[in-house]
Amino acid sequence: MTQNYNPTNEQLQRGFRVFYAARRTIQRYAQGGNLLIIVTLLAMIVANIPAINSYYFEFWTKEVHLQIGNFNLFSHGGEPMNLLQFINDALMAIFFFTIGLEIKREVLVGELSSIRQALLPIIAACGGMIVPVIIFSFLSQGTDYAHGSAIPMATDIAFSLGVLSMLGKRVPLSLKIFLTTLAVVDDLGGIIVIAAFYTTHINVTLLLIALGLIVVLALGGVMQIQSKAFYFGLGGVVWYLFLNSGIHPTIAGVIVAFCVPAKPVFAPDKYIQMMRNAMKHLRTADDDCSSRTILNKERLNWLKQIESASDKVISPLQDLEDTLHPLVNYLIIPLFAFANAGILLLGLDPLTAVQGVSLAVICGLVVGKFVGIFLFSWLAIVLRIAPMPALTNWNMMGAISMLGGIGFTVSLFIATLSFNSVDLLNHAKLGIVIGSLLAGILAFLWLSVALPKAPADDEIYD
Repeated sequence: MTQNYNPTNEQLQRGFRVFYAARRTIQRYAQGGNLLIIVTLLAMIVANIPAINSYYFEFWTKEVHLQIGNFNLFSHGGEPMNLLQFINDALMAIFFFTIGLEIKREVLVGELSSIRQALLPIIAACGGMIVPVIIFSFLSQGTDYAHGSAIPMATDIAFSLGVLSMLGKRVPLSLKIFLTTLAVVDDLGGIIVIAAFYTTHINVTLLLIALGLIVVLALGGVMQIQSKAFYFGLGGVVWYLFLNSGIHPTIAGVIVAFCVPAKPVFAPDKYIQMMRNAMKHLRTADDDCSSRTILNKERLNWLKQIESASDKVISPLQDLEDTLHPLVNYLIIPLFAFANAGILLLGLDPLTAVQGVSLAVICGLVVGKFVGIFLFSWLAIVLRIAPMPALTNWNMMGAISMLGGIGFTVSLFIATLSFNSVDLLNHAKLGIVIGSLLAGILAFLWLSVALPKAPADDEIYD
């Protein structure tokens, strides 16, 4: 499958034309992915130590209250959430909020803003969602786990980029961006599936109130209201209304994110002009600039103007995304993994890992994701619908298609929505962990062979 590859000047230029924000996002996800691997292993170990595993499982059943009088914010249908529900329905809403911010940014200024650049990862992501669902559906016909067919359709950005980070600068940046964009589109597909297929009974009154507040948020975005408290405050109310109306509350996070304005108050040119003016006045202020002393009133006012202008040149969308990413990557997602990846293996028949829902999930992730991503990418490139990522070849594309089989976070999330049976859920989780681990190991070994031994050119010239 290996072939000589001589990129054209156009492909080289496209590979070098990468924004700092894209690099930073990839680095942040990769670091979060390494933490996710550690936390997942820790959860598996703790859940299977007889002396402490009872405390682990019991801990997640503790009730969560944020109560004023008789009103508990963290309640569903009048019943308080337990800690596991709080993580899955409340904290994960923040995760999906950041996904919504990221999707909006990608559409406006990122890889999804250019149809030509976006087509390949979009087409590949569609294949990576369709084929796993077909394989799972085929293997689960007539069973009690057939409605879990959406479980293997996701690609975990953090986990997959964590694997890529182990290969350092040998990985072309265009390949990292392809995988990141594909995973973002996968997340969008997961959001649509959750909204469409995981809705219970609908409380029309609460839903109408929520829709009214969404209209207010949308108008706030159109009117360029910059207050983040405005979006968080009303967004929290929308989340509560969705939670109790029958719509999955994580969808509220995505919808609210789409309302956050992406346009700052000040254009960069105006900000630069204001900074120059403020700096000029600071230099002419009365007190000595070289001494460490308390600021006089004039200099303090000018510094406050600089601070205010700096806040207004960054859009609320970018500011929130940048602020929330560390919280999501280093707290919410690891906490979600620690709470949900603990699978009790003691007394479990090893054969159950390769049969039933476990087998369907493993085949969907390892075979389905690889075939879907690679086949659809191949068709798009051969038919000249989209170009090959710069500095890559088919060998690398095959390996990265295999890496797309790391479903983990969103797959675990969809599994918790799909099954009420503890036995089915545990076996689905086992399939997700085995499938993701197998896809990650195979992809890492394949990439180790397929990638150039020296750093990729787009890293050298950075």
